[in-house]
Amino acid sequence: MMAELRQERQGRVLLLTIDDPATRNALTPEVYRGGREAMALAASDPSIGAVVLTGAGPSFCSGGNLAGIGARRASGEAGIRGGIEELHDFIRAIRETPVPVIAAVEGWAAGAGFSLALACDMMVAARDARFMLAYVKVGLSPDGGATASLARMLPRQLLSEIAMEGGPVEPERLHTLGLVNELTDKGQALAAAMARAERLAAGPRDAIGTIKGLISTGQVLSFSDQLDRERDGFARNAVAPDAGEGIKAFLEKRSPRFGAAE
Repeated sequence: MMAELRQERQGRVLLLTIDDPATRNALTPEVYRGGREAMALAASDPSIGAVVLTGAGPSFCSGGNLAGIGARRASGEAGIRGGIEELHDFIRAIRETPVPVIAAVEGWAAGAGFSLALACDMMVAARDARFMLAYVKVGLSPDGGATASLARMLPRQLLSEIAMEGGPVEPERLHTLGLVNELTDKGQALAAAMARAERLAAGPRDAIGTIKGLISTGQVLSFSDQLDRERDGFARNAVAPDAGEGIKAFLEKRSPRFGAAE
């Protein structure tokens, strides 16, 4: 059986599970297509306030299927590029969907599995999780945006170690560096990620979507251009119903009820 991406609604949270424990949830075109569809659903359905991405069984994701990659070598560079672009479209969809996406990592997050976790807005990891960009060990270089993500987060020397040596990285190290938001005991990453997602999903959906976009553009735009985007986002959200409820609740000294009209 090839991996599939299971979808499950839990209140305002969409839970996505890469489901093929026998391969440690190796990635397939079916997972990529399912992921793009799920991100489109999250973007279009106002009743979804957050997404959690996890893996079935004891691991998050072992990355690409090496047997499949080996078989596609005969198709040449063009054939290989097509398969990678499907993964990259999934990565882009995670980054572009206007709701927060949280990775819940148990066990291995290797290769493109590490890239997927890095593409998410937040990451919760069990203390026994292991992260690895092992591409170099089979003569390959990273994909899935791993170098783009890590180059923005880490010193060059540390990224060189992770990508060129390909060894495992402990979650405590990534937590210290700010890449992992929360550490849990073994088997508790999903529960902690769901709790975090539920808190975010109860918040102002449009404002959080604006913040997600600002975080992305803040890494690439000039300071002046980012000021313009912040101005426009603030003005847009200030006249929206959630700001009316939030300001009223603050003045009345009560908790806001965002999205009550949905």
